[in-house]
Amino acid sequence: MNYLLKTEPTVYSFADLQRETTTTWDGVTNPAAVKHLREMKPGERLVIYHTGDEKSAVGTATVVSVDASDAKTPLVKIKVGKPVPKPVTLAEIKANKLFADSPLVRQGRLSVVPLTDAQYKFVSGS
Repeated sequence: MNYLLKTEPTVYSFADLQRETTTTWDGVTNPAAVKHLREMKPGERLVIYHTGDEKSAVGTATVVSVDASDAKTPLVKIKVGKPVPKPVTLAEIKANKLFADSPLVRQGRLSVVPLTDAQYKFVSGS
């Protein structure tokens, strides 16, 4: 499975992840998003998406480990990947039929969104 992780770049940006190389993705409280975090497996691919004024997919990452011992606050360690060749905007995502049924479009406030392989390829540029 692949996932898209949303973050407010003024709080934590892809550039922060690039500088740190790894981080623990936490602070997620929405039950559906927490469920997706608990389901993650090491090696799965991630897309980092900036919210706020940017509203675009900006980089990739990989799941390193998942500590789901506390079901309400799973801790997912991720490592930086590469910046996407060209940020993919929310408007571009919404215009693509691949995302017609995606929670990314249907549940705009969901901070952790599963992606199909085709969706991952589109937003990651790979």
